[in-house]
Amino acid sequence: MQRRDVVILGSTGSIGTQALDLVRAHPDRFRVVGLTAGGSHPDLFAQQVEEFAPAVSGLGEEASVEAAAHPCDVVLNGITGAVGLRPTLAALEAGTTLALANKESLIIGGPLVKERARPDQIVPVDSEHSAIAQSLRAGRADEVRRLVLTASGGPFRGRTRDQLEQVTPAEALAHPNFAMGTVITTNSATLVNKGLEVIEAHLLFDVPFDRIDVVVHPQQLIHSMVEFVDGAVVAQLGLPTMLVPISLGMGWPDRVPDAETPIDWTKAADWRFEPLDDEAFPAVRLAREAGERGGTAPAVYNAANEACVAAFHAGGLAFPAIVDVIGEVLAAHDVPSEKRDLTVEDVLGADAWAREEAARLIARSTA
Repeated sequence: MQRRDVVILGSTGSIGTQALDLVRAHPDRFRVVGLTAGGSHPDLFAQQVEEFAPAVSGLGEEASVEAAAHPCDVVLNGITGAVGLRPTLAALEAGTTLALANKESLIIGGPLVKERARPDQIVPVDSEHSAIAQSLRAGRADEVRRLVLTASGGPFRGRTRDQLEQVTPAEALAHPNFAMGTVITTNSATLVNKGLEVIEAHLLFDVPFDRIDVVVHPQQLIHSMVEFVDGAVVAQLGLPTMLVPISLGMGWPDRVPDAETPIDWTKAADWRFEPLDDEAFPAVRLAREAGERGGTAPAVYNAANEACVAAFHAGGLAFPAIVDVIGEVLAAHDVPSEKRDLTVEDVLGADAWAREEAARLIARSTA
């Protein structure tokens, strides 16, 4: 594989730091030409810029938009949240391969993102969607019966809704398998993350929502599966880390040697699969509803969640109320009935409205 020039957005986060580890390990394959971050770890960012000496670098959304448009082979969007939308659009409009870890930009942008992307321009970096992309190599699109996303179940798997009332922010951040940022880790605990991933799978692979399933797999060694029409199921397996999805995102369709340590098959292990508890964790059901409504509904789902997660960690909202408020905001949102092209202004307007509505509901619940 010829060495690729890479721009990394969100370089100080979990995805970004792992991507830079891969660059260090494979300087013959990757060269960093752009680095941006949100600004929460300025010292680390300064160290990264000094080490890699990228052609473009900066802190903040505008810096990320500029860097995403910089000439390169791959833009890795590792930003968290809706703020990743404009950089995603900038990378697509520049014609660059987009290694997408920022699922929110695809989910809230929906057709706005898809209409700008050429075939195979977006390479998923979420472990579940990377697994599906790898598994889809085993057959044709018309041979796919369903997609099966796996979920760890989070730290509260098996608890009832009543038992979730006293969950603390520290407990919500204790993910059993992955080390991630505050928002994504909390989303994994509420299963909002899995709801977002259902919408993402629908948009990435053009599979209807009724053919996308979620199954709880606590060990997270099977990252997701594809069921074909003949009954065959093809799965991608690996340790619960992000190194393989990130390396594939930057190198697609080529694999990077020794990106991750393989599973040790000499050790005995039990793997479990459990149905999703929709009563205790209704976030996936709400996400399906938002995805099926389309338009700006997914943006509202995501924005309301980001506002609620912030309120939960600030002590202003109980853990189960995160998804309750999301449901209320979605119920209050009117998706325009007329068929027209979605615009960036539509998405950002719905995002702002949802945050304001969530804040109003949160304030009412604590009054």
